[in-house]
Amino acid sequence: MTHKITIKKVAQSRVNEIDFDNIPFGREFSDHMFEATYSDGKWHSCEIKPLSRISIHPAMLTLHYGQAIFEGMKATKHVDGRPLLFRPELHAERLNASAHRMCMPDVPPQLFLDALHTLVDMEAEWIPARKGSALYLRPFMFATDEYIGVSSSTSYKFIIMCLPVGPYYSKPVKLRAERKYVRAVDGGVGEAKVAGNYAASLYPARLAKEAGFDQVLWLDAHEFKYVQEVGTMNIFFVFKDKIVTPATTGTILKGITRKTLIEIMKDRGMQVEERKISIDEIKEAYKNGDLVESFGAGTAAVVANISLIQDGDFQMTFDESNWKTSRDLKKHINDLRAGEVPDNHGWVIPVHSEVMA
Repeated sequence: MTHKITIKKVAQSRVNEIDFDNIPFGREFSDHMFEATYSDGKWHSCEIKPLSRISIHPAMLTLHYGQAIFEGMKATKHVDGRPLLFRPELHAERLNASAHRMCMPDVPPQLFLDALHTLVDMEAEWIPARKGSALYLRPFMFATDEYIGVSSSTSYKFIIMCLPVGPYYSKPVKLRAERKYVRAVDGGVGEAKVAGNYAASLYPARLAKEAGFDQVLWLDAHEFKYVQEVGTMNIFFVFKDKIVTPATTGTILKGITRKTLIEIMKDRGMQVEERKISIDEIKEAYKNGDLVESFGAGTAAVVANISLIQDGDFQMTFDESNWKTSRDLKKHINDLRAGEVPDNHGWVIPVHSEVMA
């Protein structure tokens, strides 16, 4: 370990208070968090301490100008009880890509990984044993300078929290194609995990839910023609002879679950296309009987079946009996995260801790 991390433990863990068979997503937190400070051009004061509130000045730049980014990850348990991470180096890489776009400092990848391993090792008892559940990890960074002025901050906090979670979606998802509001535009911050992206999605998502849908299917900002992603996931379309997912060309999040699924499918000899795909192409394939199923993919959801997509008055429903590809992929990822199938790519990383205190 190359970074010194000091550790302050809670006097008494709360882990025995948690009903791991009934975990609301995003509501329960583990005992500890990691925190590091950036100032004078370097990261320092790295510590793991009891989860606590953050004291901030009313002029803190994040509150006014939105320099805030995050990642979403999961830790699971091997069948023998060892805690595991899944492709953590890709999350470090993506966090820094987001940081670059938001004029924020990189988190050294080794610091990111050291903090994750040490924290998850400490919180291993918080990892649910049930397959499909996990310890959700939320690394995030935000600006902390205290003044009013439109400029990038010179100081930041980097924090990692842990949350035991069950499945994100408990049932298949219904989507409505959005024809008025947009998620991202070329040259914007659509492919970064920026807090403001999600804030901007809340109102159209609320309208969709009030109309009986679970999420928005975003279309491009210029023609409202090309499919981008779902509010919380990348999206895949399964045709009789191929699987198509929108290409990540700057307006779509470069999902790590998305990347993993594409690699699994290609390993299996399946034809996978990453390209522009229009809502009209999807509707035509549905009418012709060529579109078999559709599913979303993301860290929180893993793989979520889509039961319905509606575009205006045109409705596409997907028969559960045809959800073979999505179910096989979801099972494979969950089996990988439990160590129940061979990991031929080195994606599953056992947690280790060698703390420099």
